[in-house]
Amino acid sequence: MTLEEFDDAELLICIGHNPGTNHPRMMTPLHDASRRGARIIVLNPLRERALERFEAPQAPIEMATFSSTPIATNYFQVKCGGDAAALKGICKALVEMDDSARAADLAPTLDHPFIAGHTSGFDAFAADLRATEWGDIEKASGLPRTNLLKIAEAYAASSATIVCYGMGITQHRTGTANVQQIVNLLLLKGNIGKQGAGICPLRGHSNVQGNRTVGITERPPKAFLDRLGSVFRFDPPREHGHSVIESIAAMRDGKSKAILCLGGNLAMATADSQSAFAGFRQLDLAVHIATKLNRTHLLTRKTSYIFPCLGRTDLDVQAAGRQAITVEDSMSMVHASRGFLKPPSDQLKSEPAIIAGIAKATLGPKSAVDWERLISDYDLIRDAIEAAIPDFESYNDRIRKPGGFRLPNSAAMRVWNTETRKANFFIFSGLEEDVTTGDSEVLRLMSLRAHDQYNTTIYGLNDRYRGVFGRRDILFANPADIERLGFSEGDVVDVATALEHERPDRVVKGLTLVSYNIPAGCCGCYYPESQPLVALEHCDKQCLTPSYKSIPVRIRVAASTSEADTSVSHEGVVGRPPIVGSSTNQPMQPE
Repeated sequence: MTLEEFDDAELLICIGHNPGTNHPRMMTPLHDASRRGARIIVLNPLRERALERFEAPQAPIEMATFSSTPIATNYFQVKCGGDAAALKGICKALVEMDDSARAADLAPTLDHPFIAGHTSGFDAFAADLRATEWGDIEKASGLPRTNLLKIAEAYAASSATIVCYGMGITQHRTGTANVQQIVNLLLLKGNIGKQGAGICPLRGHSNVQGNRTVGITERPPKAFLDRLGSVFRFDPPREHGHSVIESIAAMRDGKSKAILCLGGNLAMATADSQSAFAGFRQLDLAVHIATKLNRTHLLTRKTSYIFPCLGRTDLDVQAAGRQAITVEDSMSMVHASRGFLKPPSDQLKSEPAIIAGIAKATLGPKSAVDWERLISDYDLIRDAIEAAIPDFESYNDRIRKPGGFRLPNSAAMRVWNTETRKANFFIFSGLEEDVTTGDSEVLRLMSLRAHDQYNTTIYGLNDRYRGVFGRRDILFANPADIERLGFSEGDVVDVATALEHERPDRVVKGLTLVSYNIPAGCCGCYYPESQPLVALEHCDKQCLTPSYKSIPVRIRVAASTSEADTSVSHEGVVGRPPIVGSSTNQPMQPE
């Protein structure tokens, strides 16, 4: 997707994301789409303020009159872990509508020419939908059939639909399959490879995306390794490496003894922070390249190094002059980024320079790479990327054009690079994204970010969009669940991991219960405070993404006030009542 394509969409479906806090760049396209009359449907467990209405800083009238633009035409609060069931329900409604239309000799609901010409597996997919009971879909999704039918009708009426999704979709045991269900929905009406239509993943940082694009992955394909070896004249190792959670497990188990961290706050950001803390303290060597100090840097044992580096906004001057790095945004646009601030110290090196220096000192004459030459002019690094990675022809020329260039997307061109040479429908087995037992005392906890934080960096204790001020030691819960479980709002509780990953140390202590508009059976807690509750094994087995958005937990009375005071998450302040007064905390109105 490109941002320009949002101008032609008739319907936008937003699932599992909170753009106001986590990706505010998306608010402008949503704001503009709403003002021109496009329909916006939101499926999210919480009623996030920015998805309800938005005051655009670029709109003088809104800023001057303190007015705002409504965003969501319809807002449906799906259960934590209910996304797959909701998507199956929407698809089932569309297939049933199509069956009825064709039986009555009316215009079909689905795009059958597209399905026949560009897809594989539709018949089996439709059969699975027909066999799935509506009652089971309603129970698993938390949404009544009437609401799912309303979404299906809006989708059927739209000639161009975009589905945006975030980590609320991917951070589940079935995250990969969840994304495949979104693709299924789009395929039913040919909404891939069409102007104003498609799938829009609201991804992570530009540096993370760019790293993956240029081959930085624990599972590099053979063709890439062959090209890499040819360009840099060495024989790359062919064994697969470790994902993040596999790296933490290897450190914990004593199988990995050294780590090099390029930025980040790994021990706090990863699942199972207990294992991460223990793993870091067993290392022989830890090397951190970072712009700011963080909690992970304190986990030292034998030998630890911290190399401060230039930030992205700092001037980076090398032998050839001022340098530009390249980044990739959520829309797959690659462009140059130049720092403009005077560095805090003339002793600071850039991240590439530090890495090259380590490589030169470690490898010496055994490496054929001229590390100093590469660092003298980053254009030379991009020349090497161009030689090793497809789709980067004329790399340096293209980044010098305003806006950079877009990476090719074969699906957008309706070229299907699959074994069938078509887009494949995937059947989601059953309806549940995570393990269920029927135990009414087990709630599904989702991790949340407050507005005053950026990943694990917490700038303040306010979450003004949710009406919480001055603290973060909060457990948001449905008022009926609070009463049903024998608690009252304001009680201080401990939250413990439940089901197969239950363990004495998987607990977050001293959280204050806050009654909140969240679906029954669900609760929410701030990230990274919630990380101790997530087992490394509680993840999507296909892509190894932790299931941060659906953690089975039990709530219990806090062990003691003193214990809660010492065990509460890092930013919490026990004993201070929260201030909760956001409009998003009002009871849900029926759609």
